[in-house]
Amino acid sequence: MRLTKSTLALALFLPLLARAAPPASVQEEVGHLLGYIARSGCEFFRNGVWASATVAQGHVQSKYEYLLRQDKIATAKDFIDKAASESSLSGLPYQVRCGQRSPVPSRAWLSEELARYQSRPLSAR
Repeated sequence: MRLTKSTLALALFLPLLARAAPPASVQEEVGHLLGYIARSGCEFFRNGVWASATVAQGHVQSKYEYLLRQDKIATAKDFIDKAASESSLSGLPYQVRCGQRSPVPSRAWLSEELARYQSRPLSAR
């Protein structure tokens, strides 16, 4: 079989277009964190506005999907750091307020939940 220069170039270039999805374990962890946000009943502060858990989850999910398309999420920590911790526009950190407790940075709140989730036996996840 004879390859032309253009066929060879295409064969070499196509793998660069492919985006690798994060491992299944990372997708599971991120899915858990997105569910945790949605079910929390907490309020989320982003760019000067408090929003419900479901609104926050939708926003973070959109950012996550965008970052996946950019091939920028390889771990659950990447998800927390890049999609769920600060505004891409203002650079200001997101805050979480649950009930009467003082607001905490979402990075710490989600990192704590990720550590809890990862410490569970696989059969309990």
